[in-house]
Amino acid sequence: MSDSKKAIDFIQSLEIPEGPKAGKPIKLAKFQKQFIRGALKKSTAVAVLSVGRGNGKSALTAGLALGELLGAWDTQPRREVLTAARTREQAKIVWQFMFGLAATLPDEIQDQLHWRRAPYTEVEFDGDGGGHICKCIAADPKNALGTAPTLAIMDERGHWPSDKGDDLEAALLSGLGKRGGRAVIISTSASDDTHSLSQWLDDPPPGTYVQEHRPAPGLPADDFDSIIEANPGAKAGIGSSPQWLQAQAQRAIARGGSALASFRLYNRNERTSAENRDVLLTVDDWLAAETSELPPREGGAIVGVDLGGSASMSAAALYWPNTGRLEAVGAFPSNPSLADRGQRDGVRDRYVEMKDRDELLVMGEKIVPAPQFLQAITDRLDTAPVTCFVADRYRQSEFEEALQAAGLRVPVVWRGMGFKDGGEDCERFRSAVFDGLVQVRASLLLRSAFADAVTLRDPANNMKLAKARSTGRIDAAAATILAVAEGRRRSARPAYRARSALWA
Repeated sequence: MSDSKKAIDFIQSLEIPEGPKAGKPIKLAKFQKQFIRGALKKSTAVAVLSVGRGNGKSALTAGLALGELLGAWDTQPRREVLTAARTREQAKIVWQFMFGLAATLPDEIQDQLHWRRAPYTEVEFDGDGGGHICKCIAADPKNALGTAPTLAIMDERGHWPSDKGDDLEAALLSGLGKRGGRAVIISTSASDDTHSLSQWLDDPPPGTYVQEHRPAPGLPADDFDSIIEANPGAKAGIGSSPQWLQAQAQRAIARGGSALASFRLYNRNERTSAENRDVLLTVDDWLAAETSELPPREGGAIVGVDLGGSASMSAAALYWPNTGRLEAVGAFPSNPSLADRGQRDGVRDRYVEMKDRDELLVMGEKIVPAPQFLQAITDRLDTAPVTCFVADRYRQSEFEEALQAAGLRVPVVWRGMGFKDGGEDCERFRSAVFDGLVQVRASLLLRSAFADAVTLRDPANNMKLAKARSTGRIDAAAATILAVAEGRRRSARPAYRARSALWA
């Protein structure tokens, strides 16, 4: 009998310890059996499961930990199981599930289990030669020093502190190598593509089994099919019902803000930051501005430009205040390649996809040449009239030289990116988006930029644009804010009519 069959049979021999179905035999859902089969293959060293909250992750974690401890499929002497969570209190949840599951075991096995709450949260098993132990630890690397686990379970890995979490993960994986152990990572999605959990899911090394239940991005929060995709246990009677989840989605949509961001992250298993305090725009706020039918180019265009420095992105946004039409384009130098740059920035092949969608240009060697980029902007305008360019005054000299080199004579509005000008521009931009005055075709460039765009606030509550992460690219967001804010300022000004001449 295979290890996975032994594990499934063992877990299903136990009873549900709590909840409405307490006392009934555990019946694993199809997706849980699929994960156990993949995790316990001979060739699997690390197994990763990403699924929405409330889909039996803790029960599955506890079942695997208890089965390994008792030797249900692993007969190594002096087995050591480590279950790690973000904090010690969260680690205790797994311990409590194990305690509840063990209550349904035969009395002779229960008598050989010794449960300890202090000084460490652990359980020891005296049977099968004795010396078997399971420890529940917090995400701190010093907790894994000197260990040689046969099974390491990382619970909610996507929400561990980035520095200590990575160090603990490395310590656990190195300890597993001593005895040929396995690692099991079970979590909801991390908030972005750069997190270590996202890297496991997106770029798994050899010997890794990956099972991710994450819907496609950009769907409404209450889309029923995608809710079920992120919560495969709902139809199997595990956790919340599909109807309850959809109702919660509609409440989150009505409340918006952090409530909606949290629902997307935890219940829809999307890579969305649940931190809403300093976010410039939530995902749903920006998606509301996207449209399949762009309004026409009427009137003069306002062109916001953010020139990149050495080895960084340059970006431009074209905004027509009369109709609300918005277009955006970015540019990278050719060295390094877009594929290599995407790996370095932690976004995989996103830049390559942007280029394929004609949202990203490649020009220059190490630096995007400013005159060539400005000329590319005028090519995109395709003879459409331009009211003005808007640019950062910090690079005024360089911008003026680029205009002269490109042979362009266009009025330029200079804006600062600090709290004074930045605060006004950010507020005008947000107001325009909320009022439906910005219409843009679905753009991976802009989605990516606004996902990394946050605001910093001074003591007077003025804000300025900033990056959410060091490798984030918010150049397109900065250019868009400059263009839209200037467009709304000009639209708000009264139009004066010249008075006819009066003769004395």
